Amino acid sequence: MSFYEELVLKTQTNYSRYYNLYAAGKTPYELSHRPDLPYPEQIARLVQEIREADCILVGGASGLSAAGGGDFYYEDNPSYRKYFGKYAEKYHFKGAFAGMMHPWSSREEFWGYLATFLHTTQTAPIRKPYKDLDTLLTGKDFFVLTTNQDTQFVKIYPEEKVAEIQGDHRFFQCAACCTDDTWDAVAPVAKMVAAMGEQTAIPTELIPRCPHCGGEAFPWVRGYGNFLQGKKYEAQYEKVSRYLLDHQGKRILFLELGVGRLTPMFIQEPFWHLALSFPNARYIAVNDKYHFLPRQLEENGMVIVRDIAAVLRDAKSAMIGEEDAQ
Repeated sequence: MSFYEELVLKTQTNYSRYYNLYAAGKTPYELSHRPDLPYPEQIARLVQEIREADCILVGGASGLSAAGGGDFYYEDNPSYRKYFGKYAEKYHFKGAFAGMMHPWSSREEFWGYLATFLHTTQTAPIRKPYKDLDTLLTGKDFFVLTTNQDTQFVKIYPEEKVAEIQGDHRFFQCAACCTDDTWDAVAPVAKMVAAMGEQTAIPTELIPRCPHCGGEAFPWVRGYGNFLQGKKYEAQYEKVSRYLLDHQGKRILFLELGVGRLTPMFIQEPFWHLALSFPNARYIAVNDKYHFLPRQLEENGMVIVRDIAAVLRDAKSAMIGEEDAQ
């Protein structure tokens, strides 16, 4: 088992032990009560920490995509209506995830919805917060760890610089995990969407099948079904583990973006542990809701509670302004 995966397993145990606290949107860790810096000073410190870091591990979670318009998962909002309008009208779902839990009357209808879901993320343009983050990272030694399955990071960076530990909407696996194999989902999904047109179900013959056992395929993603934790999964953890072990003695910035309360065990709490364990580490989190900074990290850490898109935009402007002034 790789270094980072061991950290995740430890934090998952803690999550189970204190589940009621987490479910209430809280944390069992003792938090800092130090007053926040004024917002302009927070931005200045963020830019300074990025500049002074020898290396940066970015932890990108759902709030980062939501800040750029990928906010259609949990509510019936304009973004959801834009991409899932025909299903919103027919079934009155309150967000994309609601459709994933629906008891569909046929597999053709189910796959019509799932193909719409996958096609929406597969074909989405790179969202502005990701572009602004990319500007901030220009010229730096960095690596990206993400729980997002929406392919935003791999549209910007080569796959060797990104660890997708929760899966990726570009790939299928066998729903029954009959084999340790994944394969392309982009072309089959495009074909399903084209064949469906304005209807809500796909032709039966387009239901994707496992090439090994003939059973149904399923997206290679955690959360909806039997997630394949095989060679591809282990490779994601190996990448981030290797980066950390190669850089542990350097001035490393753990930059956490958009972690919510459903899955703090994959990015947030491992980052806390690492920031306390590595001798020259710094930690900065940006979150539009939660101000969780462990007391032990208050000297070398900071949380900015603001809209992530605004923070990255303002940090980019401040960085460019400094460069222009030099």
